[in-house]
Amino acid sequence: MGAAGSKLEKALGDQFPEGERYFGLENFGNTCYCNSVLQALYFCVPFREQLLEYYANNKSLADGEENLLTCLADLFSQISSQKKKTGVIAPKRFVQRLKKQNELFRSYMHQDAHEFLNFLLNELVDILVKEAKSAAKHDQETSPPSEKAANGPNNGLPNGAKKEPLVTWVHKNFQGILTNETRCLRCETVTARDEIFFDLSLDIEQNSSITSCLKNFSSTETLNAEDKFFCDKCCSLQEAQKRMKIKKPPHVLVIHLKRFKYIEQLGRYKKLSYRVVFPLELKLSDTVEDADIEYSLFAVVVHVGSGPNHGHYVSLVKSHNHWLFFDDENVEMIDESAVQTFFGSSQEYSSNTDHGYILFYESIGSGDRN
Repeated sequence: MGAAGSKLEKALGDQFPEGERYFGLENFGNTCYCNSVLQALYFCVPFREQLLEYYANNKSLADGEENLLTCLADLFSQISSQKKKTGVIAPKRFVQRLKKQNELFRSYMHQDAHEFLNFLLNELVDILVKEAKSAAKHDQETSPPSEKAANGPNNGLPNGAKKEPLVTWVHKNFQGILTNETRCLRCETVTARDEIFFDLSLDIEQNSSITSCLKNFSSTETLNAEDKFFCDKCCSLQEAQKRMKIKKPPHVLVIHLKRFKYIEQLGRYKKLSYRVVFPLELKLSDTVEDADIEYSLFAVVVHVGSGPNHGHYVSLVKSHNHWLFFDDENVEMIDESAVQTFFGSSQEYSSNTDHGYILFYESIGSGDRN
């Protein structure tokens, strides 16, 4: 990578961003699914900064029991503190911990990058919540007895009040809220149920776009025949209309394109190489509160290969207005126009098997948001 690294430095020249590091990640036998997602997360700057801040404030935890959060923080810290601007780092500790933690990722088989991203974000949240709970418990145990008595066993919560779930910095970056609205066609009552998400998984169609996939995601579906809805007001099963809306858009919008589809007749999964256009700037309309929210694309995890059980993952990343291509140990500069070569194929059997799989968008003008 020495030559490739110096090539990248030459390509950027005096435009090499101050303090930035571009490091490839070593592959430990089919760990490209992990490397490609880690690069996308590293260049999700608010996430990286908060993780490094967490690491700096919890140095003592590094001596304690290691977990996925400490391993990830250690890896990001290693990259950001390198003396060289480019090179290769082996994320050995992180990969070992991941395999130890989840048997799904233990084999040398081809893994799914989206499953890994999902597992990682949820795992980080669990660790942060656990730490916050034990810190709160410790504070309670060490507070003077008079304070304990005043606060009482309810921690000052009124009777029957639910404790608000803890919002971690992972939530602040990735969490959005969906609302599932069901309207009874008899009494017109609307029942709304909120659910949180870290990413949106979208069904895809041939020669479509992210905007049309999002429209389909929010389209109205009629519940009738066997699918009737039990309306609490009518106290019976009724025909109804159902739709999903984004109630609170996340700071970082992660979109997963459902490229692997189970085909009943084949009895197995098949990769959909459909051409789905993902814009560099995305307007999110059809949300509950804000009419339009603008997002800018900063990373794409690409699946390379014709099937779901084999292939390779690479990532495209935008950093300081330059686009970079990360393929395990190799990092090179690419032109912004090259991003569109990863939309997919308009014909079923095409020699191009490099398709955008997970898209990372950051909301514009939200630098001052949490």
